[in-house]
Amino acid sequence: MKKNACLLVVSALLSFTAVTAQTKPAIVPEPVSIVEGKGAFIVNDHTALIIPRSAGLDGYIREWIGDIAGLNLQVKTAVASGEQAIRLVLDPALPEPVHDEGYRLSVTAQEINVKARKTAGLFYGLQTLRQLLLLSPEQEHQYRVPAMEVVDYPRFKWRGLMLDVSRHFFPKEFVKKYIDDMARYKFNVFHWHLTDDQGWRIEIKALPRLTEVGAWRVPRTGQWWSFDPPGANEKPSYGGYYSQQDIKDIIAYAAERNITIVPEIDVPGHSLAAIAAYPYLSATGYIYPVNPGSKFYNIDDNTLNPADERVYSFLDKVFTEVAALFPGAYIHIGGDECTKLFWQRSAMVQDFMKQQGIKTEHGLQSYFIKRVEKILKKKGKKLIGWDEILEGGLAPEATVMSWRGTQGGIEAAKQGHQVILTPNNNVYLDLYQGDPLLESDTYSMLRLKTSYQWSPVPQGVDEALVLGGQGNLWTESVPGGRHAEYMTWPRSLALAEVFWSPQNKQNWTRFQQKLEPQFNVLDAAGIRYSRAAFDVLATAKHDGEKQLLVSLGTDIDSLDIYYTLDNTNPDTAAARYNGTPIIIPKSCFQLRAQSFQKGRAIGQLLIAPRETLEKRAP
Repeated sequence: MKKNACLLVVSALLSFTAVTAQTKPAIVPEPVSIVEGKGAFIVNDHTALIIPRSAGLDGYIREWIGDIAGLNLQVKTAVASGEQAIRLVLDPALPEPVHDEGYRLSVTAQEINVKARKTAGLFYGLQTLRQLLLLSPEQEHQYRVPAMEVVDYPRFKWRGLMLDVSRHFFPKEFVKKYIDDMARYKFNVFHWHLTDDQGWRIEIKALPRLTEVGAWRVPRTGQWWSFDPPGANEKPSYGGYYSQQDIKDIIAYAAERNITIVPEIDVPGHSLAAIAAYPYLSATGYIYPVNPGSKFYNIDDNTLNPADERVYSFLDKVFTEVAALFPGAYIHIGGDECTKLFWQRSAMVQDFMKQQGIKTEHGLQSYFIKRVEKILKKKGKKLIGWDEILEGGLAPEATVMSWRGTQGGIEAAKQGHQVILTPNNNVYLDLYQGDPLLESDTYSMLRLKTSYQWSPVPQGVDEALVLGGQGNLWTESVPGGRHAEYMTWPRSLALAEVFWSPQNKQNWTRFQQKLEPQFNVLDAAGIRYSRAAFDVLATAKHDGEKQLLVSLGTDIDSLDIYYTLDNTNPDTAAARYNGTPIIIPKSCFQLRAQSFQKGRAIGQLLIAPRETLEKRAP
């Protein structure tokens, strides 16, 4: 975001009185401890920044603190007596409870002091300070940061978001912006879903057809899975990929923001883009196009052939280059939703199973995953897979990412494996976040409140085995960057707090109070977000007399809902919803409802046809 644009947004913030009315800073994620003091520190263009050279932050401090808040702060190594400054201090001996990612932030009338054991801690302290600046505007180019003492450190090591770039390709600059947005809220893992049935997005120099063929498909718009398959002479012109230089740039960009990138190469299922490039990889050997979003499961063979040694040679080449590019400890290999139909139909595969003494196709997938783990270990990497890798027997040192609820994580932890919790009912960011009548087309539902009110540690699981949690943005129904942001925020604000803050500091009522101030922070950063939590959601059922009953609600507490049944738009003179299900007369054409806060409409107008409500009723 350009500096002049930031200044316009920040100036607009000055008129927003709700921020300054907060008695407690609306920081997300909630710090471990905040002790409020007296007075405030005034930040303006005369404020100096004192940065230790060993921290390596000099080149980025203007972006993180200065330009983003519309300030021209001077970076110095020392200040004169009485000169006000923001001072960053690296102190390896900083006492407990702060650890390597933690920090102490002290604000007095004379100085802002950020202390940390390591640069990561200073970075997170700066993110808190950035929020405090935008939450406390006084006038243009001047901010009044309340005096306080903050002690802060994360609950979990793994605080991730996943972006699927296979279903739709997202340019390098957007990926960088997504990483910036993550860093603002102290996420530290970017899970990059680089390959799937609809596109191969990473350059592999030893296998050029992966991007020459696998990165492109025929263009389609509309509803995912309803698209027509490719025509006989149709040109695959939609897609793209990241060159290895692109990937190096993004990795370096993420590292500057204390984010590790975990690449995912999804195998043995979800491999149609690779098979389109190299047909010998599947058991059928058929020539398939890259899938554009049409129905193909159990029609086209999208699984690698675990009985063919050429597949393992192919994977060795892929993972050799992937491992060399990504410095992190982990590579994600997918392992999910692998159809066994084509293995069952293949004489070659069935003969191989008999030779190896493998009794089931689940056992065959386990054989495959264990082979892949050996390939990764030779390259100094650890394997992560979705919870299906448990089927048939877990690879010896695998980490399980549990997405089909928490059971996979529980089972893996019982076997002594580390786990990352990503249950679809709590963290799948591609789901509806409000009433489908008000939202873009997708499936199922994940409300903001549901994302906030869960724990990444299932009951009975040793927390020491839980690395953390992750939000996942699958992009079948997310064709571009602005919608990706809309689906990510503010549910990822909730997840940031779930992953960082102590459980006893997570409070839904308090989090709701922080939303509006944080929306202004998002506005200043140019991030698109959803306000669906303020919108009315209609649910329906039939009573014993087959009357249609409709219940109305919002995620945000203490909102008033007004509704009409006569096709007019409601205002505060309309019927107020009192929590009792509404009987919808048979003659009623549609229900209209809207949420209000202190007499002012705050949510979108919901127009729900009776026909739609009937379909929702069991």
